[in-house]
Amino acid sequence: MPGDPAVKRIVLDVLKPHEPPIYDLASKLASCHGIDNVHVTSAEIDQSTESIKVAIDGTDISIETVKKCIEEFGAVIHSVDEVLVARKPSAKT
Repeated sequence: MPGDPAVKRIVLDVLKPHEPPIYDLASKLASCHGIDNVHVTSAEIDQSTESIKVAIDGTDISIETVKKCIEEFGAVIHSVDEVLVARKPSAKT
């Protein structure tokens, strides 16, 4: 329905194992429907894990799809640090 809200940006704090590398996770996320850009920054690295910030921009981001993709990489979402939601544009007639 036109005017329904859609997630346009989400920033996550994620804990992941060293493997696979962050560029693989970013590529996988970028291939999901509704996602235009993925920016991953390494925040902290320890012996077996790394904390990363994942910023995702798109037209209609499915948070459940993002969560599933991250979990498939053996990672977990620690927190949702930012969310931008906007109404979808109305269809022009």
